[in-house]
Amino acid sequence: MKTDYLKYAIENIKHKPMRSWLTVLSILIGIMAIFALVSFGQGLSSYVNTLSAQMGTDKLMVTSKGFSAPGTDQNFFISDKDIDAIKKVNGIAEIAGLHVHALEIDYNKQKKYSFGMGMPMGSERKMIDEMLTVSIDKGRDLKSGDILNAVFGYNYQFADKIFKKALKVGDVVKINGYDVKIAGFYQAIGNPQDDANVYLTKEGFEFLYPDLTDKFQEAIARVQPDQDAAAIAEKATEKLRKFRGEKAGQEDFFIQTFQQAVETFMIIINVINGVLVLIALISLVVAAVNITNTMYTAVVERTKEIGVMKAVGAKNSDIMMMFVFEAGLFGFVGGALGIFMGYIVASLGGVIAANAGYPILKPIFPLWLIIGCLTFSFLVGSIAGLLPAMQASKLKPVDALRYE
Repeated sequence: MKTDYLKYAIENIKHKPMRSWLTVLSILIGIMAIFALVSFGQGLSSYVNTLSAQMGTDKLMVTSKGFSAPGTDQNFFISDKDIDAIKKVNGIAEIAGLHVHALEIDYNKQKKYSFGMGMPMGSERKMIDEMLTVSIDKGRDLKSGDILNAVFGYNYQFADKIFKKALKVGDVVKINGYDVKIAGFYQAIGNPQDDANVYLTKEGFEFLYPDLTDKFQEAIARVQPDQDAAAIAEKATEKLRKFRGEKAGQEDFFIQTFQQAVETFMIIINVINGVLVLIALISLVVAAVNITNTMYTAVVERTKEIGVMKAVGAKNSDIMMMFVFEAGLFGFVGGALGIFMGYIVASLGGVIAANAGYPILKPIFPLWLIIGCLTFSFLVGSIAGLLPAMQASKLKPVDALRYE
């Protein structure tokens, strides 16, 4: 008999197709938004975790304490003496300074501005490559002795990405007024800013910016094996603070592990995703109200039918289960359709982001997300239908049969 009640609930949904569809639509929108947003968040988390694994957890970063991008704070730099001071910290295996500064690039009567990076070519180069996670796409990499040779970011190879005309290996462009030959191009990193960078040797960078000789905008250090990177970062901070004569808490620099930087970034991403999901949940609140209203209407329309069911032996729990199931079915169907639409929207968004130069914004659809959205949507529907179901279950058979 309970199976018959469930079939009856399904038939009633089919009996009012327009009302049922509008009820389903309200929850569809909310689940679609949540599914798409969370899938993008999962994709970004996966990218950061992969990047973290590639870079390793044994790296320390020395950067400006300000909020500006490296190379834009003209009042901050790390000297060779600062680097020597950090190098003396017990547990530091190696350290290298990096030049980062804006460049003027002139090609085919067009001027563009991007960031240039000056990198050491000695033993520290392997450590820098691990941090940058870049590899050659075309041409060759930088080598010792390169002064007016540079490796350009991925996007320079395509027309209308940066310049109207695509650049190729061997082309000569003017950087800060000097002729610089393109030695090669790096593979795509995943965002337009990084894929528009220009990479030079330390000597080449200092040739273009002689006033920045041995003045670095950031530094990368590697801790010795089996050492606690976080503890070494604290020691290095104290050492550099004393060397620069700065007070505790008033330093103009950060020394943190790469893992700490990733965790900070992920906290920011999770907060943003949480806020967006909360906004999407508003539509689910509206959907729940809509389902409640639909079920109250259904109870009124089926009052006599409820009386008949009770007259032939239906229990209050049976009536309640029937209406809760019907409300839950609204949520389940809306959730399933919302997942399907969310998949389409997120996939399309990923393609658009990739074409716009942001391949890191690639959605991921884990199984737990699908099951979670289905379960959540069913629960939202069931809870929304609980009060109408309780009202229906409490109807007295005599009163229900007399209802007009």
